[in-house]
Amino acid sequence: MDREPNILVVDDDREIRTMLSEYLEKNGLNATAVGDADSTRRALREADYDLIVLDLMLPHESGLEICRDLRARSDIPIIMLTALGDEVDRIVGLEVGADDYMAKPFNPRELLGRIRAVLRRTTRERSAPASEAVREYRFGDWTLDLKARDLKSADNETVELTGAEFRLMEFLLERAPQVVTRRDLMRELRGREHDPFDRSIDVQVSRLRQKLKRRDDDPQLIKTVYGEGYVVGVPVTAG
Repeated sequence: MDREPNILVVDDDREIRTMLSEYLEKNGLNATAVGDADSTRRALREADYDLIVLDLMLPHESGLEICRDLRARSDIPIIMLTALGDEVDRIVGLEVGADDYMAKPFNPRELLGRIRAVLRRTTRERSAPASEAVREYRFGDWTLDLKARDLKSADNETVELTGAEFRLMEFLLERAPQVVTRRDLMRELRGREHDPFDRSIDVQVSRLRQKLKRRDDDPQLIKTVYGEGYVVGVPVTAG
């Protein structure tokens, strides 16, 4: 990325959004701060952003609703801010397509680190062409096209994946038939060490499974290896 990344901070607490936007600006990022859903949509119409820091609790329309709406039409990275200890909301945030989350109160330095980690991954993915050796993976009735970055069934049905879901699927297929540990997934998808109490990877695996399931008798394409991690449960062909 040749320019400074543009970050949209969405939080109804004026002190938090002012503090955070000023901190990001001091550390080399362009930051715009807004306080509600209407202002968020207006900001997104008026400028391009590389990442959104989105508070869960907003007036009139929640961060979850905004996230769900954005995911229907955009793959812009989203880091969700949630109340401390509110695990259910964090899980729902990941289910509707957030790339990562942080609990309030948070350390601005840690949030900056997570923002940079997500930006590095998305910049690398958008700028690097698919490998000449591998352009797609075929598994079961599905094909993951690395160049088009989409997932298609045998009857040409396209399933929308978030950026995080695409990375998860590609990582599992790339390493099949080996078991991929949660530690490896956390490092690849989150850019940090695995926390045994962090269920974000499990939530995204569950979400991906639901998208891959078309019939009641479908085989489980992503299998859990208890105590270790996950593995693709069908043969994988790279082409």
